[in-house]
Amino acid sequence: MGYAVATIRLMQLNAERLDLEYKVQLIADAKMNLGRTITDLVNVGTDLEPDSPVVKKLEQRKERLYLLEKKLDMQMEQYKTRLKAIETEYQSCEQMIDKNIQRTFKY
Repeated sequence: MGYAVATIRLMQLNAERLDLEYKVQLIADAKMNLGRTITDLVNVGTDLEPDSPVVKKLEQRKERLYLLEKKLDMQMEQYKTRLKAIETEYQSCEQMIDKNIQRTFKY
């Protein structure tokens, strides 16, 4: 891979990395808001009778929110795995550029 191609690839990898980091941040924010919502549901249910239909409905919603939180966790792990792969390829491209420069300017 030539110097120009490797440089372009570095820019592309950097853009992908920034995009994934942004997505991870969005997921982290969503999880934080989800946690607040779950806490609010738990607090609302403490004032009601345990056998009331409202409490059962709140429990169902809380379980759905927990499932959503698990899905967000899985998505975040996928993004983090992709980030690691991009970082590895980024380092490889940097090494290629360094070797290319050394070979070009070798006297």
